[in-house]
Amino acid sequence: MILKLRFTNALPYIFLIAFLLFSNHFIWSQNDTIVLNNNDKIIGEIKQMDRGVLTIEADYSKDDFRVKWKDVIRINSDRIYLLTLSSGKRLNSTLITKPGDSTNVTLENSNEKFTTSIKSIVYIKPVESNFFSRLTASLSVGFNYTKSNNLTQFTVRSNLSYTAYKWTYNGSFNSVRSSQDDTDNTQRTDASFGFKYFMRKDWFYSAAADFLSNDEQKLKLRSTVKTGLGKYIIHSNKTNFGGGFGLAWNNEQFTDTNSTSRNSLEAYAGLTLDMFDLENLSLKTNITAYPSLTEKDRFRYDYSLDLKYDLPLDFFIKLGLTYNYDNKPVEGASQSDYVFQATFGWEFNN
Repeated sequence: MILKLRFTNALPYIFLIAFLLFSNHFIWSQNDTIVLNNNDKIIGEIKQMDRGVLTIEADYSKDDFRVKWKDVIRINSDRIYLLTLSSGKRLNSTLITKPGDSTNVTLENSNEKFTTSIKSIVYIKPVESNFFSRLTASLSVGFNYTKSNNLTQFTVRSNLSYTAYKWTYNGSFNSVRSSQDDTDNTQRTDASFGFKYFMRKDWFYSAAADFLSNDEQKLKLRSTVKTGLGKYIIHSNKTNFGGGFGLAWNNEQFTDTNSTSRNSLEAYAGLTLDMFDLENLSLKTNITAYPSLTEKDRFRYDYSLDLKYDLPLDFFIKLGLTYNYDNKPVEGASQSDYVFQATFGWEFNN
């Protein structure tokens, strides 16, 4: 009876503690406030902002909210984020809208405190993010079949990137395989792995390795290792445009057994344009030229163009063109090779 009485008397305190714990969790999980230009308010947890799209998780919705960053007029969060500004500056800071001014936010980086326009922020990621939340990956496939001569073609495209405070890794793998009755099978594979270290004013150091194999140019494997500097000329929530230059070491092995492998030292210079404020469309194109420093009058370049259409649930359709040119290919090979790919895929962006 005494134990029952004591337990009964303790019930209000138990409920009070449970309420406080629940309230603390509720407040903590919904401590970020976003106000849009139509005065709609979203309270939740900012997951990231990239390529002009802000992703917010809210307890009252099973799906994340995705809003255009250009529609945000106020933001308040006392969590620490990795931020990138259009000037190229990178910092860790909270996000607090300046009182009385809905177009600016106050940022604090170490002992530095300053105010900047909301629109000048081009990337947001919580600092406490785990490993997988820093990953972005995509996989898409395509398949064609023609009854005539049993022609089949299978295409795979994939990308993987990891972003940290001052650096990013990225990799890709693309492959096309086709077969046809009474005809030799054809194949084309290209892959890359790269690293960028970001410096002041949107300059960056880059190192990359590119690999290419195709039948048209009789390439068993072309390996190009390059390193150099680059800079974003335009870095905004609508468009990224920049370029880079440096040195590359090129090694080539051929499917023709009568052709010996060759090496060459090259310079390189490239430009990249990335446009993503096109509703559900995005466009990315890149061209890189390689004038040889050790082979007289040799010149080659690689070009790519991708048009992506976003579908619900992170699915997408992608159209891509890749073109490779070499004015001095191995004997009997074509100067150029190109492939057009139409694929359907899914993107992981936690």
